Amino acid sequence: MTLDTTAKITEEGVRELKSRIGSYFKLSFGGSTEVTKDSIRHFSAGTGDFNPLWLDENHASKTKWGSIIAPPCYLYSVIYATGMKAGGLAGVHAYHSGSDWEWYKPVKPGDTITGTYQLKDVVEKPSKFSKRILIVYAEIKYYNQLDEMVAKTLGWSIRAERQTSRETRKYLDLETYLYSEDEVQEIIKAYANEEIRGSKPRYWEDVNVGDKLPPVVRGPFTISDTVVFREASTPEIWGISMSHAIKVRELKKHPGFSFRDPDTGALATIAEVHAMTSAARGAAVPALYDVGSQRNSWMSAPLTNWMGDDGYLKKLNASYRRFNPYGDTQWIKAAVTKKYVENDENLVDLDVWCENQKGENTAPGKATIALPSKQKPQGKK
Repeated sequence: MTLDTTAKITEEGVRELKSRIGSYFKLSFGGSTEVTKDSIRHFSAGTGDFNPLWLDENHASKTKWGSIIAPPCYLYSVIYATGMKAGGLAGVHAYHSGSDWEWYKPVKPGDTITGTYQLKDVVEKPSKFSKRILIVYAEIKYYNQLDEMVAKTLGWSIRAERQTSRETRKYLDLETYLYSEDEVQEIIKAYANEEIRGSKPRYWEDVNVGDKLPPVVRGPFTISDTVVFREASTPEIWGISMSHAIKVRELKKHPGFSFRDPDTGALATIAEVHAMTSAARGAAVPALYDVGSQRNSWMSAPLTNWMGDDGYLKKLNASYRRFNPYGDTQWIKAAVTKKYVENDENLVDLDVWCENQKGENTAPGKATIALPSKQKPQGKK
């Protein structure tokens, strides 16, 4: 399966894309706007997150929230937070490259979530991967049925020429990693030992700068990981959550989001780079690779595991610097860098990052968590 490699970044195309800055874009094929226990469970399954605060009604009813709440990155399943929706530059590949989240209110079953999508900026940069890239930034704001803003994010995507990226071969020649038996057992042990703080409060007073969080592992990455996550999330991403007539009609309206499968002659969505190695190689990636929102969701797990039911993840900024192709494993790690009180909240800042099996930092990030204090009793919200 081969993607078109002839499309170029042209000055006319850049001017047209930049002219859209400030515009709001219609969200024609939304995701899980009606929040349910099932949609939360499906998203959690798609990210490998088994926190009882998302899944166990009996457990969650005894917390200050009074019920199950959605994982922070669940909102990806409502509106996909990247700059891709802005369109333009047909045939020039788009890679989701990062998100900068802020959360204000929990999302619960029974909520209806809608939002706005605005193009904020287009920045040109040189690149070793594709010589020249555009970074497209969009701001997404999420609202509940009471018109309360529950979160916002700045999501961005890189636009890069496929042929130029193939010529540089920065990633194309990488081989699928073969694990030793010791490495396999280390991963299995890490899954078995994943710790969720849950009902035991993590008090702000007990946290120190330099504290390291227990790491969380995700991988080795397989096609089933892509399929499960796609089923649970990622609306508005070029047919990724559509099939048959719905998919074909949508791709006919947006032909730049499709290509012809040379083996069958049929229309295919470019989201196949996440499910088929032959398609991914057309985008200069050695094998099928994860969806950006998938890795961002993984990065929230060690934070929510560590903070306990009474904590609240307020911010998470993550930038995806290297691909996570088929067979790679991500160890998500975090460490406390600052603790302080602001606006009557007891806060900690953390560095959080993904480290692959080769020790490479594939996604550096930063987070802020509000923790309970021994001096302030916690009540239901």
